[in-house]
Amino acid sequence: MKVSNGSCIRRLSIRALLANRTRNVVAVLAIALTAMLFTSLFTIAMSINEGIQQNNFRQAGGCSHGSFKYLTEEECEELQGDPLIQAYGIRRFLGMPEEVPFNKSHVEIGYSDANEARWGYCTPIEGRLPQEGTNEAATDTHVLELLGVEPEIGAEFTVTFDVDGHETTQSFTLCGWWEYDGAVVANHILVPESRVDAVLAEVGVTPPGSDGMTGSWNLDVMLKHGARSIASDLEQILANHGYQSEVAGENYISIGVNWGYTGAQLSDKLDPTVAGIIAGVLALILLTGYLIIYNVFQISVAGDIRFYGLLKTIGTTPRQLRRIIRTQALLLSLVGIPMGLLLGWLLGGVLTPVITARLDGVTTVVSVSPLLFGGAAIFALVTVLISCRRPGRLAGKVSPVEAVRYTEGKAQKQKEKRNGKGVSLLSMAWANLGRSRGKTFLTVLSLTLAVVLLTFTVTFTGGFDMDKYVSNFTASDFILADAGQFQTGGEVFNDEMGVPEEVIEAVEAQGGITDSGRVYGKTTPAEEFVTEEYYRSVWSRWNTPEQLDSAIAFIERTEEGLLADGVQLYGMEPFALDHLTVLEGDLSKLNDPEGNCIAAVYSTDDYDDPMMDSHWARLGDTVTIRYVEEYEYYNPTTGEIYGARENVPESAAYAERAVKYRDVDYTVAALVAVPSALSYRYYGRDEFVMGAETFIRDTGTDSVMYYAFDTTKETNAAMEAFLRDYTENVNPQFDYESKATYAGEFESIKNMFLLLGSALSFIVGLVGILNFFNAILTGITARRRELAVLQSIGMTTRQLQTMLALEGLLYTLGSALLALALILVTAPVVGPGLNGMFWFFTYHFTIWPIAVVLPLFAFLGIAIPVATCRATQRYSVVERLRVE
Repeated sequence: MKVSNGSCIRRLSIRALLANRTRNVVAVLAIALTAMLFTSLFTIAMSINEGIQQNNFRQAGGCSHGSFKYLTEEECEELQGDPLIQAYGIRRFLGMPEEVPFNKSHVEIGYSDANEARWGYCTPIEGRLPQEGTNEAATDTHVLELLGVEPEIGAEFTVTFDVDGHETTQSFTLCGWWEYDGAVVANHILVPESRVDAVLAEVGVTPPGSDGMTGSWNLDVMLKHGARSIASDLEQILANHGYQSEVAGENYISIGVNWGYTGAQLSDKLDPTVAGIIAGVLALILLTGYLIIYNVFQISVAGDIRFYGLLKTIGTTPRQLRRIIRTQALLLSLVGIPMGLLLGWLLGGVLTPVITARLDGVTTVVSVSPLLFGGAAIFALVTVLISCRRPGRLAGKVSPVEAVRYTEGKAQKQKEKRNGKGVSLLSMAWANLGRSRGKTFLTVLSLTLAVVLLTFTVTFTGGFDMDKYVSNFTASDFILADAGQFQTGGEVFNDEMGVPEEVIEAVEAQGGITDSGRVYGKTTPAEEFVTEEYYRSVWSRWNTPEQLDSAIAFIERTEEGLLADGVQLYGMEPFALDHLTVLEGDLSKLNDPEGNCIAAVYSTDDYDDPMMDSHWARLGDTVTIRYVEEYEYYNPTTGEIYGARENVPESAAYAERAVKYRDVDYTVAALVAVPSALSYRYYGRDEFVMGAETFIRDTGTDSVMYYAFDTTKETNAAMEAFLRDYTENVNPQFDYESKATYAGEFESIKNMFLLLGSALSFIVGLVGILNFFNAILTGITARRRELAVLQSIGMTTRQLQTMLALEGLLYTLGSALLALALILVTAPVVGPGLNGMFWFFTYHFTIWPIAVVLPLFAFLGIAIPVATCRATQRYSVVERLRVE
């Protein structure tokens, strides 16, 4: 017969809850702390994610989901009406100024509509966007500062810039401006679309120009599905209109996915390793919350087991007992979860700015997303419900007779052994821990998690290798070069970009230089000879088979069938050679110009591992370099010879072949990797390194691409100040990179991870300490009568406190030993895993955090039991003996 007793069960739950207020306080604190843990972590994670995205958008050039590139006007109009597109913006690139004062800034001139300007952070704060049919322009305060123009509506300014290889000078009237944002990679001068068409007509360029992009239409879009599936949505839009982005052809359209959306990045990189790391972190967070709440309810049920036994004697079913415990958990959650959400958001709000301040690539944003609070609340509630399941089953399984006789640990049937050695306080403490092994293990585990997490944080941040990090960006204390050499997408190195000797002398006159060297760059044509198979393997990364067939048909061949391909050459003085990574061979042979030795340059991956398929030359091979002094141009189809380049008809197909040249043979003495800081900073062609004397002798050029040098620690700051002033005010054509800049960036990243890991360790440590406090408190409370019996037969208060303190010390010693065991077991996996995950990481086995934390835990292990014991001494032995 089914009886409606829901209200009775609820009343029992509430009254049982109100009967033990001390336990309720501990339970609410446990739930609140768990909710605070989730909320603070989610706040920090989502805030950093939003900050990273904002910076990513600025570096990517905008916040649109994706783009269709280099369209015709008809293609642009056709695609913008697709139903998958929520909103669109149009932009057209016109040109870029490259001479002073723009040689250190990436400035693009072109047209953007209102949507495009807003998505690209180019919305004027004063004035407006330019109107069609005018000579108006809008730009940012940085461009105006470079031009020396005050930001006033109506101000006139003139810019000289390159339009697909044609230089032009244009005047504009300022109609609006916005504040310069240092995180944005490109600055913009926005002009009307009508002005773009007029300038293109003036210089004789028809979109998309010879570069394939000038004047063409670019369609940036916001998708109705959001950032969940950007790439597939863009592909679907193309398919809807009969286009594709895979193979170059008549129906080919290039697409771009905004890498700034971290969700899009994660979906691209979600391999088993990344998925395992995410799952591991979530499991750790859930386990941390579970431990504290489970312990609270487990100990609570053990304390009230007699009460549940009496309820069973009057007919309460196990299912109803579980409902009582679940109802109590939900009521406690109503108080604890909101409290934890508020405290966690406040804690996350305090930590987020501190963390992001240490990371240059993150904008400070404190997230208030509803997902944050909803996710944290659900995580906390699920953790509470999971944590009270097993205690509920324990209450439902115990029989009324067992419940009445129950004391902690007595439910387990154990064979008693007599020990002739007698009983000591230590043996009694050890026996007490064994009475409820499950509770003991969980308490020890919760303390262990904090120690392991702190040790992992210290190991992680301690493994950040500054030398690896800095060497990826710069090779020496300072590197001086033409400003264009440091620009993203800058010019190909030429003789006008060389660093003259008078500039080097001005630097050396400052003193303090301990060692230095020049890196010479090639400014005249040079070729190598490679097989067609190798040529295809290299250039197939950027070209289709059809495009390669077309290119090869125009390339000069030797009698042996080898193709003449362009090559990049370095000339390096000994100081620069010392910064190369030698993979095989002897680099010192390059310093002897009579030896005619050369080093083949191999590419490396993000972890500095050489990619041995990135070059054809091997140690001991003979390499022939052809230095071309004059080319002849001809029609490869008809054989007609045009002679010089200016004689080639405008629409004629042509190829080139060397008619005046020198072939020089070299022996490959070494295989090397060149640090990116000393490289050309653009890739594609094979590269070789020569000694400085050999390079100047054979190429006939002495243009210095980089001047690299080290200084003493005492003069480092003075040299930094000199170079800053020299490259900004005295000779702005040049710029420099310094190791100090990247060292500061490295420390910011390291400190950010250290702070984040320490905050997480602190929160987990609080969980462990509260678990420990709760275990000691409820253990002593549940054994009040037993402890009173011990005192009644002669145990002194001091001995009682000593026994309880020993119990606490055994807890802390157990947590330290378990932490050490976990670290030793996981080290063989964690070390290689971290080394493989971060290219600037070097794993070092670390256990000293255990030694640091152990005294703190020992103090708590003594202080908490002694303080709890003293609290129970307020009642006399007789009063405690009367407790049932």
